[in-house]
Amino acid sequence: MGLLLSGCANTPKDTTAGWTPEKIYAEARDEANSGAWDKAIAYYEKLEGRAAGTALAQQAQIDKAYAQYKTGDKIQAIATLDRFIRLHPASPALDYAFYLKGLVNFNDNLGLFSFLTQQDLSERDQMATKDSYEAFKELSTRFPDSKYSPDARQRMMYIVNALASYEVHVARFYASRGAHVAAVNRAQQAISDYQGVPAVEEALAILVGSYDALGMTTLRDDAKRVLEKNFPQSDHHKAGGLKKSSPWWRLW
Repeated sequence: MGLLLSGCANTPKDTTAGWTPEKIYAEARDEANSGAWDKAIAYYEKLEGRAAGTALAQQAQIDKAYAQYKTGDKIQAIATLDRFIRLHPASPALDYAFYLKGLVNFNDNLGLFSFLTQQDLSERDQMATKDSYEAFKELSTRFPDSKYSPDARQRMMYIVNALASYEVHVARFYASRGAHVAAVNRAQQAISDYQGVPAVEEALAILVGSYDALGMTTLRDDAKRVLEKNFPQSDHHKAGGLKKSSPWWRLW
């Protein structure tokens, strides 16, 4: 009995027991503003239960997703946003929910700092990138006039370039190892799926080189004509399709 009583005595006291929902939210915002994201999340969760069904609880839910994103917990952030989108389809914050969902999976670090690793963003796992694109697309389609849509559209362009570059990266890998049929397939996919992006130049060059290696001279010449017409100054004309392009995002 003594142990049981001791255990009960050590139960943490809920310091928010007498607080109004507004006070809980204010405390959560203060913690978030100071960068104490874990403490903010705890307050937001408390508010979700205390003020369920109110506009403040909705705000707490979406603010919690942002806090989870800031802690690096992408899985929980996406789960929170998916729940918000499902439960509040008419919320005035729905456009922001889609925007934040896109941001959670968006990664431009490699595009800016790849000179440290010699690795492109496009050479990473593409699933998160594609999920980011779909969220931004949903935002810009459903809420074209949202204040978040212009930035979302810019990020979509970045993502399309990254995805195209990924296909070319794979095609280049196959071509450099003599797997020319596989190289042709991936280069063709980049050209058909991502028309008008910079990576198409190298994709065409890889087609030229791989068709030549396979002895498919007619297809080689067709690809070469397209390359010369669309990229007359291309460095790939003498490189046999295996010269790696400078990353499309590089600004220097």
